[in-house]
Amino acid sequence: MADFTHLLRPSNFDELVGQEHLSKENAPLRVLCQKGALGHSFFFGPSGCGKTSIARVIAKTMDMPFYEFNATSIKIEQLRAIFEQYKNTLQRPLIFIDEVHRLAKNQQEVLLPVMENNSVLIIGASTENPFFSLTSALRSRSMLFELHYISNEALSGLLQRAINTSEITCDDEASEYLIASSGGDARSMLKLLEFASNIDTHITLDILKSLRPNALSTGSSEAGVHYDLASAMIKSIRGSDMDASIYYLARLIDGGESAEFIARRLVILASEDIGNANPQALTLATSAMTSVSKIGYPEAKIILSQTVIYLCASSKSNSAYLAINSALQAVNEGVMLDIPKNITQKNSGYLYPHDFGGYVKQNYLSKPLKFVTLKPIGYEKKMIEWISSIRVFS
Repeated sequence: MADFTHLLRPSNFDELVGQEHLSKENAPLRVLCQKGALGHSFFFGPSGCGKTSIARVIAKTMDMPFYEFNATSIKIEQLRAIFEQYKNTLQRPLIFIDEVHRLAKNQQEVLLPVMENNSVLIIGASTENPFFSLTSALRSRSMLFELHYISNEALSGLLQRAINTSEITCDDEASEYLIASSGGDARSMLKLLEFASNIDTHITLDILKSLRPNALSTGSSEAGVHYDLASAMIKSIRGSDMDASIYYLARLIDGGESAEFIARRLVILASEDIGNANPQALTLATSAMTSVSKIGYPEAKIILSQTVIYLCASSKSNSAYLAINSALQAVNEGVMLDIPKNITQKNSGYLYPHDFGGYVKQNYLSKPLKFVTLKPIGYEKKMIEWISSIRVFS
């Protein structure tokens, strides 16, 4: 049985599949590597998008010894042994840590001295944004790169390379299913091909479906339809069209879309498009996400249907979405205000609102800023009235 993930492992930036924003000739990451100037970096993105492959390519491009670890099993003694091995040498090793968001605080602290003196190059990878779990000390010494699902076009090219390196043949409909059912995960596609080729060197749709009855994270076996259906459902809910929303939900379910994926999209919509106009929407969507993960199909379709109808019929407000984007833009543009002393940990001059009937006027910003604009819609209208009333009577 051919090990396609090993056979097709890229050895340079040109052979990387997808992630052109990192691998193309003038991409900053590639330029830094070719100049030997890449600093400590963390990659995050979905499974099978090439995080480990990129780390290996970086090591080869920069001619560095490569050490691979997983944060769930890494031991501090292992790291210290590598640090000691290269302590007085002219060569730096590249230490790659997968699932880096699982590093304990004491493990992160062990990395700080070598990151500071650059005696090693630390590369981390995660399916989650690691900056939410890493200490500020690690964040300030590192760069963050996001990877994306691999496009169907890129997966198609990779599949053709796999077929060309072996003696297998593949029906057109089987090729389409291999690509579409893998949901942008190259490793998943190659593994399915590998197992299928062990059954027969001529791959058919029937063989593939006997191994993977449903798509991993796609709503149709037709290339690109998954994303269009998901987008259509979200836009229909945002537009409060219940019938259209239920139709696209049915298309996704019928196409083999996972209930968990649909539920996650509904949770995001409940916060982004409904928000505080109906705070209960997020609670219901989150409950649905938990429920479908425990129950699964076919009953999960009822839970998803209930949630979609409720979200359609809810008042809509994107004030929370706009507020955080506006605030993040200000921070990214360098708006860094000193924290007023009355609300620091020392509480110098802090007025405890509960001692004043629940509200007292005091400085929370050293300079006035405006990010939040509530809308007179649904529950947000009550929020506006309450905020206005406490300020008037304080």
